[in-house]
Amino acid sequence: MAKVLRKGYTTGVHASFAFKSALQGFVVTRSCVKSVSNKMDNDDLDVTKGCEIVVTISDKKEDLELNRIEHKPYIIGSLELYAGLGVGVVTKEGLKPPKGFPAINPTPLKVMADIYSRFGNTEQIFCTISVTNGEELAKQTANAKVGVLGGISILGTTGFVKPISADAYMDSIRTELGVAKANGYDHAVLTLGNSSFAYAKEHYDEIQIVEIGNFVYDALEIVGELGFDSSVFICGIGKATKVMQGCKNTHNRFGSIDFDALQDDIRDELGVEVDIEVTRTVKGVSLQLEELGLLDDFYEMIKQKAEEKMTVWFKNREIEVRILK
Repeated sequence: MAKVLRKGYTTGVHASFAFKSALQGFVVTRSCVKSVSNKMDNDDLDVTKGCEIVVTISDKKEDLELNRIEHKPYIIGSLELYAGLGVGVVTKEGLKPPKGFPAINPTPLKVMADIYSRFGNTEQIFCTISVTNGEELAKQTANAKVGVLGGISILGTTGFVKPISADAYMDSIRTELGVAKANGYDHAVLTLGNSSFAYAKEHYDEIQIVEIGNFVYDALEIVGELGFDSSVFICGIGKATKVMQGCKNTHNRFGSIDFDALQDDIRDELGVEVDIEVTRTVKGVSLQLEELGLLDDFYEMIKQKAEEKMTVWFKNREIEVRILK
């Protein structure tokens, strides 16, 4: 029987838990109150798993430790909500939280506003949401690239983290592309793998480069939805061959390369017969063609056919394929 994967609560839910607890404590004591919520374990690949979220509320702003990056607070009634240590500040356009404010998504912000409204408190108070070691955790995310500096984001829409979810990866792709578009880039650079990403950084601004994993079709769909004028798809020869053969997702579980079809394409386009029985890798095929002086022709064939396939998927779109050797 397959293991049932555990869900967990988002950082937004845990921040709301701690916010309610700190607010209750402040109403009773009228002094500086801190409340902590530990993000519960789950089966998601999540850098914030197990992190400590701290909410501090006081009637004196000097009691608070703020993210060192200058920012504006969210105003909730008579409460000013700041980014504390380890929670990021948004410094670029294109994200759900506005530029110049704490990186707290609209849903958890609304939940906290609803909680605050129940207390009917009218005196001026100040609040921070912090994450212990949040600035270090953020280095494992794309936060700095999309303009969230000094810590992680407080996220959440449904309140639940779905384990090992492709949705989270697609959300990340959409966010990064959205930031690139909002900052004036009309050419999207999509990469598959570390080598492709390293190559792209040498030729493009990093803000327009998005690592898309294996989600070729889905990423290109988002590129179209966001209104980019053009895009370039950078990958190795194996992934490009899969795209040429119609794979919309290049992960092995969605299919493998049809070497018989590849052999036929090479025969028809390049006029030579490769021995696919001695190799079932594109690299092995490439070595055979290199010996025949046809490696560049082979790469060009894969490039053209992959681009043709993409234009079948997305008509009237300018999509370039660039294959690394």
